[in-house]
Amino acid sequence: MSENVPIKAVDRTLAILQTLGEYDTVGVTALAEDLDLPRSTVFNHLKTLESGEYVVNDGGEYRLGSRFLELGAKARDFHDVYEAARGEVSRLAEETGEISALLIEEHGLGVFLYRSEGEGSVHIDSFTGQRIYLHGAALGKAILAGLPESRVDGIVQRRGLPTLTDNTVTERDELSAELAEIAEAGVAFDDEERLDGLRSVAAPIYDGEEVLGSVSLAGPSSRVYGDRFREEFPAKVADAASAAELNLTYS
Repeated sequence: MSENVPIKAVDRTLAILQTLGEYDTVGVTALAEDLDLPRSTVFNHLKTLESGEYVVNDGGEYRLGSRFLELGAKARDFHDVYEAARGEVSRLAEETGEISALLIEEHGLGVFLYRSEGEGSVHIDSFTGQRIYLHGAALGKAILAGLPESRVDGIVQRRGLPTLTDNTVTERDELSAELAEIAEAGVAFDDEERLDGLRSVAAPIYDGEEVLGSVSLAGPSSRVYGDRFREEFPAKVADAASAAELNLTYS
C-alpha cells in the first residue's frame, strides 16, 4: 500500500479548517458553497470539530476555536531558535522603530515564528504563523542560501518561483546567483520583492552547519534606502543573528 494515499475525510476536514480561517465567522451554507461540498457533509464535519473544541458555533455561524492557539504555541516552542532569537527581534524593532521578524522554513515555505513592531513601523498584512514564499523575501533567501543545492531544487520544484511584485526573482539561474552572493555576504536583501513599498534585510541563524532560521528588519522604501538599507540594517541583523547563535550555543 502506498504511504501517500490521502484519506478523503481528513482532506475535507483540513479544507474546511483552511477555508474557515479566511472568515471571522461563516455559516454552513456559505462554507459549503465555497468548498463545493454538500451542506450535510460540511455540517457533520463542523459538528465533529465543535465537539473536539476546535471550532466554535457562534449563533449559527462558525469560527476557529482558541484551541489552535494551544497547538500553535506547542509547535512554536519546538523550535529552539524561537527562544534564542525572540529577544533580539524585539530589540531590533525597539531600536529602529521598524518591523523585525524571525522566520523558519517548513515544507518549502517560510513561517513567521515571531514578529515585533517598532513604534513608528507601518502596518502590513503579516502575522505570526503566516506562511510565505521563500524566494521573494530577504528572510527566505537568507535561509535558502544556507541550504544544500538539492534541497533548494526540491523547494523550487514543489513551490515554484511565482511573481509577487514586479521585482520578484522568478528565474532559477538568477536566484542561484543571488543565493551565492548571500552566502558570501552573510545578509540578504529584499527590494520590494515580496510587497510593494517594503524593503527588508535579513541574516541567517546557524546552529553549527545547519541553518535554523533568519532574522530581519523591514520598513517602507521611503525610509529604508541608501546607507540605512545597505549598511545600517545589514549590520544590525547580522549582530542579532550572531547573538541568537550564541544563545543557542549556551542555552
